[in-house]
Amino acid sequence: MKKIDFAALKAHLFGYFDLTGFLIPQEEAEEVIREGVSFKGINILILIVAIFIASLGLNVNSTAVIIGAMLISPLMGPIIGLGLAVGIHDFDLMKRSFRNLFMATVFSVATSCLFFIVSPVNEAHSELLARTSPTIYDVFIGFFGGAAGILAIGSKVKGNVIPGVAIATALMPPLCTVGYGLATLQPVYFLGALYLFFINSVFIACATTVGVKLMKYHVKDFSNPGRAKKVRDLVYTIAVLTMIPAAYMTYTMYRESTFVANCNKFVDKEFEFDGTQVLNYKPVMNKGVGTLTVTLVGKMIPQDSLLIAMTDKLPDYHLGGTRLRIVQGDTGNGNFDVKQATSSMLRDMYQVTQATISRQQAIIDSLKLRNAQISRNDSMGAIISPEIKVLFPQVKDIAVTRGIVSDIDTHRLDTLNLVLVNYSGVMGAAQSKKFKEYLEARLDTRPITIVASSAVHHEPEKEK
Repeated sequence: MKKIDFAALKAHLFGYFDLTGFLIPQEEAEEVIREGVSFKGINILILIVAIFIASLGLNVNSTAVIIGAMLISPLMGPIIGLGLAVGIHDFDLMKRSFRNLFMATVFSVATSCLFFIVSPVNEAHSELLARTSPTIYDVFIGFFGGAAGILAIGSKVKGNVIPGVAIATALMPPLCTVGYGLATLQPVYFLGALYLFFINSVFIACATTVGVKLMKYHVKDFSNPGRAKKVRDLVYTIAVLTMIPAAYMTYTMYRESTFVANCNKFVDKEFEFDGTQVLNYKPVMNKGVGTLTVTLVGKMIPQDSLLIAMTDKLPDYHLGGTRLRIVQGDTGNGNFDVKQATSSMLRDMYQVTQATISRQQAIIDSLKLRNAQISRNDSMGAIISPEIKVLFPQVKDIAVTRGIVSDIDTHRLDTLNLVLVNYSGVMGAAQSKKFKEYLEARLDTRPITIVASSAVHHEPEKEK
């Protein structure tokens, strides 16, 4: 049996990650990054325009507009410059990048704040709300987005990586949300969005620093290794401290989602009774304490016995310690306690009632239209009779009606407009054609099928 050459296999696998021949010289990459760090003249104007566009997108809850603003924004420049400065010990670049990032942040927040002060729409939509609760996933997005950015800048193959990084890391929307929180005096929006922007900035810079090290860029300042170590330690400390609140928020989010899922299983499996059904249930977790409110309608069940029985089953669904509240209403005799019903339950009842009313009204309107058509057909024969007597004296009786025709082979149904005519004399082909054209124009219905019939007019039966 042939032995496997693990050394060759390892070399082959690592060959896929060999960057030789793909990287541009360090000087070229640094030149690109240093140009992006500057925030004067056209760059600051582009930033302000991009902030206005992003604010408009958040205001009207348009994802497409927000993505466009992210592509326009030059905010990535000083953040990547900061990461490069830490990686190559360029303290002058570090100061310049930090100063420009600070000024860009101030301009962005001020612009968005001004926009939301002037804007008549101050309602918080989903795109704004999404920027106020960062989690550990935002840390990973910032880090891997920054890694993709520095690899694209340092390589010959650019592609569409930089625009993708701008969209993925989403630096603009948090700053606009900061301005919204400031304009509307809502600290939750202000602090949550500012923290999200801080996460993105820190971990894009950290990923840039790691990327610079992996690409083996030579350092600028060898004279003061102690100072470089202090800066690195400070950066890593900031990165760790930044992750802690995000990790806690992720843990809280996980607990809440697990709690809601367990509540759903508990209600679906345990609240099954004859003559009683679940109208509404609402799981809420506040400060680590879960509360489940279940509203029942139908046949009344002894409240104390029901509460004890259901509370004993909570641990089976990992809901031990959850506060269970059961609200009942008897729809059989009308003793439904509205005061005990939750607001969401009443809203659901209202929406269901409105939907039912709308459906019934649509049916009523349809029946009214159908009835009007039948009444019109019933009366049209009498209305046009005087005209027909003058124009077509051969017509003795006429009846206007509609029929449903079924195709024998395909079973397809179709509507047929019929005119039953009893003739007193023979009507020629030319006259018959004119008669049909007259009926189609007079009845405003096309096409019309004329059927000759001797049974249209019935003489009343004589009394025996």
